[in-house]
Amino acid sequence: MSATLQRLIERYPELAVCESDIQRAYETLYQCYRAGGKILLAGNGGSAADCEHIVGELMKGFMSPRALPAAERDKLRSLYGSEEGAYLADHLQGALPAIALSGHSALSTAFANDVAADMVFAQQVYGYGKPEDALVVFSTSGNSVNVLRAVQVAKSRGLATIGFTGRSGGKLKALADTTICVPYDVTPDIQERHLPIYHALCIMLEEAFFQ
Repeated sequence: MSATLQRLIERYPELAVCESDIQRAYETLYQCYRAGGKILLAGNGGSAADCEHIVGELMKGFMSPRALPAAERDKLRSLYGSEEGAYLADHLQGALPAIALSGHSALSTAFANDVAADMVFAQQVYGYGKPEDALVVFSTSGNSVNVLRAVQVAKSRGLATIGFTGRSGGKLKALADTTICVPYDVTPDIQERHLPIYHALCIMLEEAFFQ
C-alpha cells in the first residue's frame, strides 16, 4: 500500500472496505497516462463539481511543483528568445490531461434539446474517447442514466471505466470495470467520502509522474 493510500485509510477507517478498488482505480489511471491517454469525467450536480475539481488537481501542480523538462524549456527559449521563452517555461506546469464532460454547456444543451438528454455525456465519450483513455464517473445512486450511457459507450470504444458511488453501487457497480462504493447511503455523506479518495488518487498520480 502506498503511503498516501495508507494515510487515507488511517484518516477515514470506514474506507478500508474500498481499499482494493481504490488501488485498482489508481493502477488503471496510471496505465492510462503511461500509454499517453487522458481522463474523461462525468457526473451531475455536486458530482459535476467533483469532476471539475479533479481536472484542477491533474492539469496543474497539486502537492508538488511540476517544472518543465529541460528539453521543453530549451525549445521555448529557442523559439521565443531567452526572456520570453523563460517566462513561458517558468509559468507552465506539467499536466495530466483530464476533461470534465459536464463543462461544455453549448454542446450539452444543444444535444439534449436536439437529440437526447440522457446521451449528452455519451456523445462526448464517443467524440473524445480513445482506447488508451479512461472514463471516471460519479453517481451517488449508481443509477444516473446519463452516466450509465457514458459508461456503455466508453466500454464499446475500449476505454477503461471507473465509477464512484454509494454503498449499493446501483447499476454502475456491475457496469464499470472498477467501482468504488463508499459505505454510505445519503448523497452528502457519499460525496464527502468521494473527495478524499480522489484527492488521494491525484496525489498518487502526481507522485508517479512528477517526482
